[in-house]
Amino acid sequence: MSRIHLHLLSDSTGETLEMIAKAALAQFEDADVIRHFWPMVRSQQHLDRIIDEIAANPGLVLFTLVNPDTRTRLEEHCARLSLPAVAVLDDVTTALERQLGQQARGRPGRQHLMDEAYFRRVEAIQYTIAHDDGVGWENWEQADIVLAGVSRTSKTPTSIYLANRGYKVANIPLVVESPPPPVLFGLRHPLVVGLITAPERLIQVRRNRLLSLNEATETAYVDADRVKDEIKFARRMFADNGWPVIDVTRRSIEETAAAVLNLMNERRKKAEPAAPGTRPI
Repeated sequence: MSRIHLHLLSDSTGETLEMIAKAALAQFEDADVIRHFWPMVRSQQHLDRIIDEIAANPGLVLFTLVNPDTRTRLEEHCARLSLPAVAVLDDVTTALERQLGQQARGRPGRQHLMDEAYFRRVEAIQYTIAHDDGVGWENWEQADIVLAGVSRTSKTPTSIYLANRGYKVANIPLVVESPPPPVLFGLRHPLVVGLITAPERLIQVRRNRLLSLNEATETAYVDADRVKDEIKFARRMFADNGWPVIDVTRRSIEETAAAVLNLMNERRKKAEPAAPGTRPI
């Protein structure tokens, strides 16, 4: 297996660049990659210090630098070192310029501006944290999404992921012996989504959870019959209330969140008034 050094240079937080690199690397099995992360590169002096590190650990350079002087300096250094340097957003930006008929504004970190969307995302995160695990049921009507499911069906991480996309999310654990608050069944604004998983997978996840807490692994929490009853209980509740259901057995958090957003989009389309001159089929 060959080892490579991957240098990631960004003039902002580098979040976008890291996601692109991660997505690309996922296509390669057992890749031995040493990552060097350089965020907030906004001066030539800063860049010059990084170049010494790149020269000491030569490899592939990926960057998102919008300042033309800093960018040119990096490309010149990489050319001198015979290292590939890739501006990962160039092709997309160029295509958008052609379609929109305007030039991109070369402003570092522009996607992180503290605009209305930014504050909406902050508010969503605050709401979601305050309404985790069944807390704050009095305010569930203010949510955009409510996730319901038995313990360890990825409700909390999925909620946080969606909150980072700007959605207020509440989540509630379903327990056979403790029915949820009646308000859950009368919600009108939020989209209520049920999360379920295969019993075998759920038992495995719960065992791992107990092990991480140094607790006994042979309890009712992981009893096969009890787990099956919990899932039946949840499925029955979802069906009785007509809530959409997502099976998270083989889904990542990102995939589950994407499925929830698809449901949101479908719901939004149904709520939109029909265009003039059309009629439902």
